[in-house]
Amino acid sequence: QEQLVESGGGLVQPGGSLRLSCVASGFTLSMYSASWVRQAPGKRLEWVSTILSGGESTTYADSVKGRFTISRDNAANTLYLQMNSLKPEDTAMYYCRKGVLRGQGTQVTVSS
Repeated sequence: QEQLVESGGGLVQPGGSLRLSCVASGFTLSMYSASWVRQAPGKRLEWVSTILSGGESTTYADSVKGRFTISRDNAANTLYLQMNSLKPEDTAMYYCRKGVLRGQGTQVTVSS
């Protein structure tokens, strides 16, 4: 059974950093493109970043470009999202996604 499990969220002050992790099971993550998406309360799901399969090509939403970095550890079958210079508007539930498969999410709250 394919599964994604996110972790690493929490409460952080503006300007702080967090690293989110997403452990994949039931499939080899490196064989697929994978993404991070987020949803703030009362707002639509927003794409954040994607890392393509086969290589390490990455893309980012303009709102996070230069602050967030997506990566993966193939040996650990894990996807990461390093988030720096966090802003209150980054507050959301963050999900990793492979195709239509999505994890349960991890909450990120940026507040002083």
